[in-house]
Amino acid sequence: MPGGDGFNSSQRAAIDKAIRDAETTCRFEFSVYVGRSTGEPRAYATRLHATLVKPDCSVLILVDPMGHALEVVTGSEVRRNLTDVEVDLAVAQMQADLAEGRLVDGLVRGINQLASYARKPNSLHG
Repeated sequence: MPGGDGFNSSQRAAIDKAIRDAETTCRFEFSVYVGRSTGEPRAYATRLHATLVKPDCSVLILVDPMGHALEVVTGSEVRRNLTDVEVDLAVAQMQADLAEGRLVDGLVRGINQLASYARKPNSLHG
């Protein structure tokens, strides 16, 4: 999350905890960007995602409150475990929370939901 995002310390801590828990749950990296997107939000989110340390193993959530945009970009490794339908379900839940003015709750819920869906299945090898 970028600095100067308008979150107080407890809100920032809640989002940071959700990110840490998600990364532990599914072993993928999560990033959140809250702020104005430059140009078309999907393209901007994709550019941000490409700058991450390990984009193939990363999930980026972009929320542009002023532009009323919410985008989730997933890397190629993430997409092996997280389907577009699952991303859409998480986005729908986040949008409902955001529409009611619950930005932090929506982010935390969305991060948790994406991580749960992306959890790698246990292998049963004999």
